[in-house]
Amino acid sequence: MQTEFNIQTRGAGLYEFTAPVRSWLQPASDGLLTLFVRHTSCSLLIQENADPEVQTDLHAFFERLVPPSDHPSMSYLRHTYEGPDDMPAHIKAAMMPVSLSVPVVDGQPVLGTWQGIYLFEHRAAPHTRKVAAHFA
Repeated sequence: MQTEFNIQTRGAGLYEFTAPVRSWLQPASDGLLTLFVRHTSCSLLIQENADPEVQTDLHAFFERLVPPSDHPSMSYLRHTYEGPDDMPAHIKAAMMPVSLSVPVVDGQPVLGTWQGIYLFEHRAAPHTRKVAAHFA
């Protein structure tokens, strides 16, 4: 079984899409869900979904770790013609997962109590991101 989730972003940050994944899975099915983001400037994460400060802090950490290409510490970058957030977005995507494997039991993803599935947008502009899903 396969589908594709379209996730609308409003700029850099974490966007939870656990609910659409749960809705898509078939009741009483067991197997493995694989998610794969079809872009090179965003990532997928399983992360806490109870306290929004977790997402804010993660975003702030990666912004500090990999600042925009117009920051003096990033002057070595060559791929800068798509804007100061582009190459840093590729670096962040190289550091974080672009695919996830989640066990499914009785039609539900086996996630911890406070875990959710997120797309981590690394670009400043809004995008429509495509996440391919395969369940077997």
